[in-house]
Amino acid sequence: MNAQQLVDERGDLWLALAPLWLDREPSERDYARMVEVAQQHDMTPHTLEWVFRLELAPVLARHNLSIASEWRKFDDLQLMRQLVRHNLRLKGWRRKSWALFSGLTTMMVRHRLNELINRLMVARGELS
Repeated sequence: MNAQQLVDERGDLWLALAPLWLDREPSERDYARMVEVAQQHDMTPHTLEWVFRLELAPVLARHNLSIASEWRKFDDLQLMRQLVRHNLRLKGWRRKSWALFSGLTTMMVRHRLNELINRLMVARGELS
């Protein structure tokens, strides 16, 4: 897969989910956008979990740890470049390593993913 294919297939999903890592709770509008885009991509909770842990967390967790990072809003173009670069290299041992350590990189925002999954399931009528 090349960079353009990644952007075409995942770009809008990645940008929709990025607010999970900002230094503020996602707004109702943020969550509504996340649910909408997750449904467009036909994401199951399981698939969404792995996109969150493997495709996003390795890049976005660094923003959480950096004192010079953006905390209120991401630069979409810069973020997309970082995500594409990471995901182009996400094969073999790198994928296995991130799968192993992704619990550590996601623990600060895990509650937000859980909220998103609940909202997604409610939107699909799987939860009331």
